[in-house]
Amino acid sequence: MLTYDLSERKGGPIYKFLYQKIKEEIIEGKIKPGERLPSKRALAEQMKVGVITVANAYDLLISEGYVRSEEKRGYFVQDLGSICINGGEPAAFKDELTEHKYLADFRANRMSLHMFPSTVWNRYMREALSLQADSLLETVPYKGLYKLRLAISEYLLQNRGIQVSPSQIIIGAGTEYLYSRLIQLFGRTCTFASEDPGYKKFEAISRGYGNPWEYIPIDDHGLIIDKLEQSDADVIHVSPSNHFPTGIIMPITRRKALLDWANKVKKRYIIEDDYDSEFRYSGQLILPMYAMDSNNKVIYMNTFSKTLVPSIRISYMVLPPALMERYEETMSFYSCTVSSFEQYALAKFISEKHFERHINHMRNYYKKQRKRILSSLKKVPLSEISDVYERGAGTHFLLKVHTRLTEEEIRRVAHEANLAVSLYSDYSDLVNAENQNTLVINYAAIQPERITEVLMRMSEIFPECRE
Repeated sequence: MLTYDLSERKGGPIYKFLYQKIKEEIIEGKIKPGERLPSKRALAEQMKVGVITVANAYDLLISEGYVRSEEKRGYFVQDLGSICINGGEPAAFKDELTEHKYLADFRANRMSLHMFPSTVWNRYMREALSLQADSLLETVPYKGLYKLRLAISEYLLQNRGIQVSPSQIIIGAGTEYLYSRLIQLFGRTCTFASEDPGYKKFEAISRGYGNPWEYIPIDDHGLIIDKLEQSDADVIHVSPSNHFPTGIIMPITRRKALLDWANKVKKRYIIEDDYDSEFRYSGQLILPMYAMDSNNKVIYMNTFSKTLVPSIRISYMVLPPALMERYEETMSFYSCTVSSFEQYALAKFISEKHFERHINHMRNYYKKQRKRILSSLKKVPLSEISDVYERGAGTHFLLKVHTRLTEEEIRRVAHEANLAVSLYSDYSDLVNAENQNTLVINYAAIQPERITEVLMRMSEIFPECRE
């Protein structure tokens, strides 16, 4: 039984003291990985505090990844690995200033930074910082600045074909933050699901809150609805306009079937992640599922981190009216996590059409970059042992390599060759011979003048190219 002396508390809420003491014992190894913590009621009685106090402490531990909640079983300590040394001193982490710089980084979260219109952005930031408006010095409204939400709603109408009210939009510092708010909104009994392969962070966040989770396989048309029907999913996460990492576009018939699934049960919803749908290089842009939804079953999500630069941690979600009403009633106490100055700058950037011009510029750049890398790939030895799978969207394609190396060996030799890679298996639990040894090649951050050099280096890591 955990026991702590409350007289040691030096001010501040009791739940934070309790959270800090439990966290320290987990880090120091006094509470072992996998060990079950006392129930909230048992610890509250032991400590002579309220159950809500213990619940708040446990929630903090869960949100930071020290503890996981398992439905009907309780709270368990996560395996954190080795993060401390003898005497409880912090381990020596790698200095951020000496972070390894790769010749090429093909991982999915990279993008071309030199294309960002820094001059324009800096001008709007200086304007925001120079304003004397009291509204920029006060607490930011929990949904975000109205000026930014209005700019987003107008952009969505003009460029994505969907009509939403600014009152339906919530601004947050990254999609991870917004996903955590959604999980709390739906509650811990909600079963979430996503495409396999698909976005892994949502799963990690929801499991941290103790929610049940399921993977639904895909085929050449996207999510398999029959498999979804057979699951216990209440909420499904999809990217119908550009599935990651395959690039599949979900056809209209499959989208209608997915909406039919959601409409059958009141508590079912669809989370539509429209993360980089602007980057299509042939045909018309695909309308979001949100535009087809007549029963308010789709939650629309997007981020500026993928289209501007990663350091601009501004994302947003559009909630259907019923969910927004629930959010306002139960979660309006959360503060907006994006500064008013950044929101003001982004609102101006969007409303004065710089964002739209930037998207068009980046679409043209990535289209040329895609052509350059696919053309160069045909001229290096790697082309003899690989097959390209790409659908003219996003900033990546799949490269199936026919090699005797295992995936772990590929990762190791790539690192030794100063290349950072990710594989299909990083995003899927269903790895088989068909998708094994398949690289996810994100070409966004590769310098155009170094493409041939990089692909030659990639060829050299495979023994079949040297034989």
